[in-house]
Amino acid sequence: MENFNIFCIFQLLGGLAFFLYGMHMMSDSLEKIAGGKLEKILRSITSSPLKGLLLGLGVTAVIQSSSAVTVMLVGLVNSGLIKLSQAIGVIMGSNIGTTATAWILSLAGIEGDNSWIALFKPDTLTPILAFVGLMLFFVAKSSKNKNIGTVFIGFAILMTGMIAMGASMAPLSHSEKFINLLTLFNNPLFGIFIGALITAIIQSSSASVGMLQALALKVDITCGAALPIIMGQNIGTCITAIISSIGVNSSARKVAVVHLVFNILGTMIFLTAFLIGIALFEIPYLAEIASPAKIAILHSVFNIGTTVLLFPFVKQLEKLADKVIKEEENKKEIALDERLLLAPELALVEVNQKLVEMTDLVKNNLIYSTKLLKTYTTKKALVIAQNHQLIKTYENKLKAYLIKVSNKELSEDVSSDIARLLLIINEFKQIKKLSKDIFKIAEEKFANHIEFSDEFIEDLRVIVKTTRAMIRTTQMALSNYDVELAKEVKISREQIDELIFKARNKHIQNVQYGKLPMEYDYMILNLFTDLSRSAEHCKNVAKMIIKKEKEASK
Repeated sequence: MENFNIFCIFQLLGGLAFFLYGMHMMSDSLEKIAGGKLEKILRSITSSPLKGLLLGLGVTAVIQSSSAVTVMLVGLVNSGLIKLSQAIGVIMGSNIGTTATAWILSLAGIEGDNSWIALFKPDTLTPILAFVGLMLFFVAKSSKNKNIGTVFIGFAILMTGMIAMGASMAPLSHSEKFINLLTLFNNPLFGIFIGALITAIIQSSSASVGMLQALALKVDITCGAALPIIMGQNIGTCITAIISSIGVNSSARKVAVVHLVFNILGTMIFLTAFLIGIALFEIPYLAEIASPAKIAILHSVFNIGTTVLLFPFVKQLEKLADKVIKEEENKKEIALDERLLLAPELALVEVNQKLVEMTDLVKNNLIYSTKLLKTYTTKKALVIAQNHQLIKTYENKLKAYLIKVSNKELSEDVSSDIARLLLIINEFKQIKKLSKDIFKIAEEKFANHIEFSDEFIEDLRVIVKTTRAMIRTTQMALSNYDVELAKEVKISREQIDELIFKARNKHIQNVQYGKLPMEYDYMILNLFTDLSRSAEHCKNVAKMIIKKEKEASK
């Protein structure tokens, strides 16, 4: 193409780079402005596909990336946070939500001499938004206002990329070879293939739609040629979900299958209607020259139409995914899905879920070790040893994952939650160590055939019973961040202190009056200390739960 030289190619690639970076910048900043609301939205998802659809539409329109939403869905289903049936509605909604980007980009095609119209042209609007964004970023004190500034800067960079891509294609309008090449787009199958290929390569349907709109600014392409390309773009965007489904469980892979099947079926339906339409009728709109706004209209009609047609068949899509991907044996793994790092709030939901699993093991070890004080069995001792190693694995993986989350750009609320979770992990780590100490006391008691007095056994029974109830309540409070249960934990701590104080005084008197051999003294005092400190760590967790609730209510 004689007029399209190497400099135009570099300008096109540079424009695409600006476009993708600007979109990434906008998306990240919009997520931060949303704060911890994604977690609340996630918890509100029900089995209703309609609510899922509205959620997918809203979230995608906000973060400007259907690919990011789909990748998050793969991660959420893989982690067991939501079910496939809940994800299908969100997938459909995200297909509609992504059309918002095309409408924003249609500003590039605004024409007219009116001063208000001129204000919204990219050449005028882009530098204004860049300046306002920069001022907000440097002058604003609150992180929310700084993020708003970053959204403006991101949008300005995105539009700069759009302008650059359009400028790079200007020589094509005078190239006879390219104009002849455009005749290939009259073949709908070729258009679908090109749309899918480009989108699969850059992994962003928004960017490929933007490229098509930039092309329409400089080169005459009909709406009839643009529509199949848009259909192909929706298929190409599925590549991100397919790649993200590698190495996940069968339920998560089904999300990628549903996403792909949904878009392929939509394309087949629209392609059939398109071919019948042009064969039987004259449709003047398809012969018109496409503009950025007309491409946005075609994109919206296709995505909304596909959703309306296939929404009644949500259950059938789920059954189809079940047939394509066979259910595998459910193996319990301590795996934290890195796809959820796209939305740190959701990553913390998974961390909290795994933390509850870890606390269940800690709780069991504390209960089992106290039971060994009464009756020692090798079976229970083996379970304690296995749990101890598993808890250590949980600790390491949770901490490593939280560090990865903390390396992201975070809101103040998320940063605070990460610090709190790290502290809670440490509190349960200490209980794990204390359980091991109690286990060693039980082991020594068994090995040396030591028998405690009936009076001490009764005192110990009451203390242990209260401690077991306390750690059970702590775990329940943590699993739902239940403030009322957390308050019960604090009350139990005071009761245990009082019980241990009375029992320790009795023990000291028994030692003084020779009622108890001196060699038992250190063992019993250590036991009191371990139980008291375990209760203290439970209280610390309860205090953090209460503090989080107070911060959330401000």
